[in-house]
Amino acid sequence: MERTVPKSASDEIDLYLRTIYSLLRSTTEVQIRSLEEVHAGMNSSLHLDARKLSPDTSAFIYAILRLPACIAQVKSIVLGQSGSVFTHHGYQDVESWQQVYAKARRRPTYFDGINTLSVFIASQSDIEDVVPVLTAYQIEWNKMHSLLQKCSSDCVLKAEKPESPEFADLAEILCVSVDDLNRMRTIWGADTIPMLKQISSRRCNFGLRLLSGSLSEYWRATRIWWDNIEKVQPTLMERPVYFISSNPHSIPNLLSGFALKNRESLVAYIEKSGNTSLFEEWKKLQQMDVPSSPENFFYYALKKFQQTDEGKELIAAQISDEIAHGISRIPSVHSFDVEAQVVELRMLDPGQFDPRLLPSNENGEFLKKSDALIVNIDYPLGLGAYNILIKLAEHLAEILGVYIMGKAATLNGIRGDVMIPNVVQDEHSQNTYLFQNAFSAADVMPYLVYGTVMDNQKTLTVLGTFLQNARLMDVMYREGYTDIEMEAGPYLSAVYEMFRPKRHPINEIVNLQGVPFDIGILHYVSDTPLSKGKNLGAGALSYEGMDSTYAASLAILRRIFAQESKRVKRT
Repeated sequence: MERTVPKSASDEIDLYLRTIYSLLRSTTEVQIRSLEEVHAGMNSSLHLDARKLSPDTSAFIYAILRLPACIAQVKSIVLGQSGSVFTHHGYQDVESWQQVYAKARRRPTYFDGINTLSVFIASQSDIEDVVPVLTAYQIEWNKMHSLLQKCSSDCVLKAEKPESPEFADLAEILCVSVDDLNRMRTIWGADTIPMLKQISSRRCNFGLRLLSGSLSEYWRATRIWWDNIEKVQPTLMERPVYFISSNPHSIPNLLSGFALKNRESLVAYIEKSGNTSLFEEWKKLQQMDVPSSPENFFYYALKKFQQTDEGKELIAAQISDEIAHGISRIPSVHSFDVEAQVVELRMLDPGQFDPRLLPSNENGEFLKKSDALIVNIDYPLGLGAYNILIKLAEHLAEILGVYIMGKAATLNGIRGDVMIPNVVQDEHSQNTYLFQNAFSAADVMPYLVYGTVMDNQKTLTVLGTFLQNARLMDVMYREGYTDIEMEAGPYLSAVYEMFRPKRHPINEIVNLQGVPFDIGILHYVSDTPLSKGKNLGAGALSYEGMDSTYAASLAILRRIFAQESKRVKRT
């Protein structure tokens, strides 16, 4: 096996990281502009046109979606692991500031209402995500600023409607297509004209400060996260647990049946919402003109309905319904944003399950005899996964299985496919992990309508989404690495330490045969970087994109139920 594959083409990425961490050692604020040249020199696959005078709209949109809307007012960004770290460095009560959110990142972020943004980080992976995003945003903002100096403020004001000639003129001034300008308008909405006026009025010049980069602070933040869970669910210390890293919606939806019990409300919403594509899909489902899953459709409709004012009352109703069926949600407090859910198997009602969840010859009666729990966490970023699983392993009574579901980029498939690896090359530890995946294509394919399942794949766990370039991906692909993601490697490093008497090795081939519990990893494809299309986070997964998420979730829960049925019968 050629083990130098991922490192052989990453000198530019190594230089970028060394530059970031050398700057962040400073005890004072550093300027993002110091990173612009090395960022552009990395030739990131997400920011191919960083050096061009014309805007790279895909990179800009990627950054916009991963930063809160107030970023246009921000001058200083402060990174820290917990409230106490911010307080120690003179930033009092940052959690009383306005909490702000990004559309495509879960990270506790607070704005002081003037020009300072405080960002809670869970591991160095957050630094390696936040800093390139800020740098890309600043580079592209300043390109647009320079170009907008060529037109008057009236030119921007008149370009309000996409169908107007002025809108096309503005796109030409900005050296972007009308479609790309309209994509930004879709994201900014009513703030489009004010945003363009802000970009025109000033250059972007972020300052950045890391309050503490110590490993002990990351561990402390993880302990704060765990202490809150232990306080709410102390039985975790005494009961066997199946661990899942996935998302906060698919597992509860499949187990509680809440969306399916509220079909009438959801249909009424669909018929009057004005969402043409959703209504058309509903009509096709009724006429059986599409192979789509009606269950997945209602899960998607529930999410959309709950985002409206009228549907907000269903949020509280869903939480109450889940609690009645043994599903507890535990939000993070005073630490990074990773929601946890604890599911008590013996309290579940199989009669409310998604109809695909149990085999036809199984009624779920074994669940009443189970003492096991499921802990499902909203999957973290990079090394945060290692910190969390190690903390859980330290405190949980017994772990019966580790199941990982996450999104990935693929070099050989399309969006909506599912990748199942049995080799993981981890850029954090430099280890190549070999393991027996609990899943095969046959476990997922029956529930996947729009995609393909590819098992026996090789995965590369990267340091960050921007920290990839075309040369690196070309070398990887030639050596058979087709699956690019951020969590599998750190999770497997934690798994190693859960059954071996020492810390995980560095830069070795590590065979995880002999692990005394299940390991299952499933990745659903959200991006196709070799297609050179508008991908990698330039938008959200559509209804069809949820198909692969639920196919993977069904495979995980069916595996857990099969394992637990055997365990109950043995006892």
